Parts: sequence; C-alpha cells; structure tokens
Amino acid sequence: MRSGNPALNKNTFKNLTNTSGDLMTLDGAVNKTGISLLILLAAAYYTYSNAIMDYIFIGFIGGFVLALVTIFKKNWSPITVPIYAALEGLALGGVSKMYGNLFYEGIVTQSIMLTIGIFFTLLLAYKSKLIKPTENFKLGVVAATGGIAIFYIVSMLFNVFAGTTSPLLDPSNGGMMGIGFSLFVVVIASLNLVMDFDFIEEAAEQGSPKYMEWYGAFGLLVTLIWLYLEILRLLAKLNSRD
Repeated sequence: MRSGNPALNKNTFKNLTNTSGDLMTLDGAVNKTGISLLILLAAAYYTYSNAIMDYIFIGFIGGFVLALVTIFKKNWSPITVPIYAALEGLALGGVSKMYGNLFYEGIVTQSIMLTIGIFFTLLLAYKSKLIKPTENFKLGVVAATGGIAIFYIVSMLFNVFAGTTSPLLDPSNGGMMGIGFSLFVVVIASLNLVMDFDFIEEAAEQGSPKYMEWYGAFGLLVTLIWLYLEILRLLAKLNSRD
C-alpha cells in the first residue's frame, strides 16, 4: 500500500525493467518534478492569459489518456510525462480563468500560493519526521481517497444520466456542508503528498531504473493538480458566503 494516488500504488514497483543500467536518484526526481511543473505552468499561463477555454476538454481527456499510458508503460515516462504536464496545464489555465470570471480575480493567485505553501510545508514536515507515513496513516489516507473517488464517480454518473449535480461539488454552494466537504478533500489530497514523498524516496533507495524519476514526478503532478482544483473549489464556496 504505497499511496491513495492511483499512479503510486502497491504494484508500482512490479515488473520494472532497466536496460540502460542507470539508477534513479532523489535529486534526479526533484529535477524532473521541477521541469514538469515549469511545463505545466507555462501551458496554463498561455490559456489563462489569453482566456482560451477550448482546450479544457482536450487537455483533461488527453491528459487522462496519457496518464493511463504512463501507468502501464512506466519506461515511457520521459516522453509521456512532459506531454501530460503540457496538456494538464492547458486545461488548468482555462479552468482557472473560468473561476476568476465567475468568482473573483484573486482566487487563482490565492489557490496557487496555498498549493505551493501546502506542498513545501508537508515536504518540510516529512523530511523533519514530524509526519511519518506509518501503515495506519497510509490505510486511513487510502481509504479516504478511495471513498472520495467513489463519490466523484457516482456524482459524475448522476450528472450524465440524470442531469443532476451533487450540491457538495457545486462551487457556488457556500453552505457549511459544502465547505466542510471541500475542506476534508483538501486535507486528504494534502496528506497524499506525504505518501508521494515516501514513495519517491523509497524508489530511489531501492535502486529503481532512471526513468522512474519522471514517473515519480508524474505521481506528484497528479496529486498537486487534484489539490489545486480542490482549493479553487473551496475558495469559491467560501466566496459564495459573502
């Protein structure tokens, strides 16, 4: 049980091949994560600054397909992960612009800063051993993440076939239940970062193939994108109380 993140689960270490002989390092994973984030931010800035909404669907669907390819073909990560980052960036830029137009302009900047702040705070807490990913910790986070995923899937099916959306997912729902649900999801998404850090460190210690540096970066991107979107939703709900 590695993480609630579908990209970093208990099967991640299985059937890894290393034809080059080069091994994954922690510094290499950090560098690949930085490169991936820069690609994502550049693509997001392009669609956000030009108010392009047409790439939201293309970006998310294309990113989902590439995510599946990356999960099943980990050795393709050096190619698929940068493209995944670009596609997700195109989609996130459009989504961010929509939130800025519907709610208030500063919501995007606040969401980015909160995401960055949570990331570095939890990284510091992990490195200083303030938070330890014990088996009970992992079990709780995985169970909560799975429950949230099931709720999202059921809500999506209701939306498609019944045309109804759960009020808990409505960003304009400023009720206590809606805000409480979003706050809970933000906490669980944040705790998944701790498990992602643990996965990357363990993968490096086990001498995983070099391409796993990109795969580790991919796992962090998945969690950070989820966290950012949930923070956007939470801030939108808080704004709706005014």
